[in-house]
Amino acid sequence: MVWSLIYMIVRYLVAGLVLLARGDGSKDIEILVLRHEVAVLRRQISRPLLQPADRIWLSALSRLLPHIRWNAFFVTPATLLAWHRNLIRRRWRYPHRPPGRPSTATTVRDLVIRSAQENPTWGYQRIHGELKHLRYRPSPTTIRTILTRAGLGPAPRRAGPTWKQFLTAQAKGIIATDFFHIDPVFGPRLYALDFIEHLTRRVHLAGVTIHPTGQWATQQARNLLADLEGRLDTVKFLIYDRDTKFTTTFDEVFHGEGLRIIKTPIRAPRANAICERWIGSVRRECLDRLLILGQRRCRVALHAYVDHHNRHRPHRSLGHSPPIPPSEPADATKGRIARRQILGGIINEYSRAA
Repeated sequence: MVWSLIYMIVRYLVAGLVLLARGDGSKDIEILVLRHEVAVLRRQISRPLLQPADRIWLSALSRLLPHIRWNAFFVTPATLLAWHRNLIRRRWRYPHRPPGRPSTATTVRDLVIRSAQENPTWGYQRIHGELKHLRYRPSPTTIRTILTRAGLGPAPRRAGPTWKQFLTAQAKGIIATDFFHIDPVFGPRLYALDFIEHLTRRVHLAGVTIHPTGQWATQQARNLLADLEGRLDTVKFLIYDRDTKFTTTFDEVFHGEGLRIIKTPIRAPRANAICERWIGSVRRECLDRLLILGQRRCRVALHAYVDHHNRHRPHRSLGHSPPIPPSEPADATKGRIARRQILGGIINEYSRAA
């Protein structure tokens, strides 16, 4: 804007010097021509677009003409006076600060809400002390106001622990179980029962049957406890859904070993997400890529996949390691890389040849 105004002033000064050298007759003719051009433009354009430099120049020229001659401008006298007032106001304007206290920084507000959500037992005084360690200085009243506006009630209990928080905290002592079905090419639908340890992600395939009953599930529970005999001291919880095949006798098998039964809410697969995720994996990576002809073929395929899952398949929650880490050779960087095909090549395992 400044450079455009300087350019305009210089251009009009040069034009003024040129006009001084011309006669009065030519000036009068040129004025008539310009007035006619302005009249033509006024008929075509109702509201011209002006730059800030144009407003300043017209405001300055309006001070050199008497008010009775202001009809030469294509704007009203009130507009010219308003431009002039704004020009003077900008020159003498002081920095303006809105009234009231400055608002809390977004970083501090987000940190307060995050601390309250991640720590349901912390009140605003506790959060104030934590932020003080981080070199933030909001007052306790400000923290309480932020929590109220965010819809977070007072401590110590804003909300109960979520299933994710519970499963993460108790992963070491949790085993989950669930049924899933397989539709073979020939014969009736098959049902498989699996157990998975939350901490290690190790899967135990209990069995495959055509007629899953409560008595059959109870016998599979006894078989599982026999396999876990050396690790039962660390197991505290068993999670399953509200399937009627999990009977009272099934629960008593685990109650006898000191385990606590936790039933998931109705139609809440996320409450048993680890087991449901494993069932999705065995379907995508194994069952959906095979033609299951019968119960025997289904049992062989599932046992092969469970062995692959436990001993070779990497898991992100375990740092891309399998549930049962294999024994590494003396020099893991040397040796030929061998491929081992499982189930006819639908799954491949790679390892260093000894």
